Amino acid sequence: MSKIYNYCAFYVSEPFSESSLGANATKDFCYYSILKAWKGSDTSFPFNNAHDTTYNVRDNSDWETTLKPRLKERLRNSENIIFFLSNNTKNSRAVREEIDYGINTLKLPVIVIYPDLKTTDDLLNNDKTSLNNTVKALWGNLPIFNDSKSKVPILHVPMNKETIRKALNNANFRTDSGKEPKDYFYNT
Repeated sequence: MSKIYNYCAFYVSEPFSESSLGANATKDFCYYSILKAWKGSDTSFPFNNAHDTTYNVRDNSDWETTLKPRLKERLRNSENIIFFLSNNTKNSRAVREEIDYGINTLKLPVIVIYPDLKTTDDLLNNDKTSLNNTVKALWGNLPIFNDSKSKVPILHVPMNKETIRKALNNANFRTDSGKEPKDYFYNT
């Protein structure tokens, strides 16, 4: 299978809920749903969902025998990771293992979307030359991300459809792009 997909990583509370809401009750999952809705209403939106490349799993599926192998297969089909990092993101087993496998094993570039931040200016310090402390503090929500992010190119973007479109179209944040591993952001 060709690596043309975007793998979305987002926090879903654990243990997985068996209620009818399941993952839909978690805010980070809702942001992923927004991305899918943008694609559904605008076929030119450059999101190719890796989660559609394998059959669906239920929130109450066994982690080791069903969920983890399926997530790894989807990651192997992907050219990058889209990671939703919000104030609600927790250091769950699933997102920790997705980020660890995606960065440390597959060397996938990451596009981090900050749903709590709406403009590029919200991500940057006053002189617009680096990421601000609000962004850096969120990295602590998932230590494996903070500890591994220096190994691949990381593009930081706000929750803005056009900025995300630009990021998804940016060939520098796809596997094997040759882009230097470090933090990147768009200047306004």
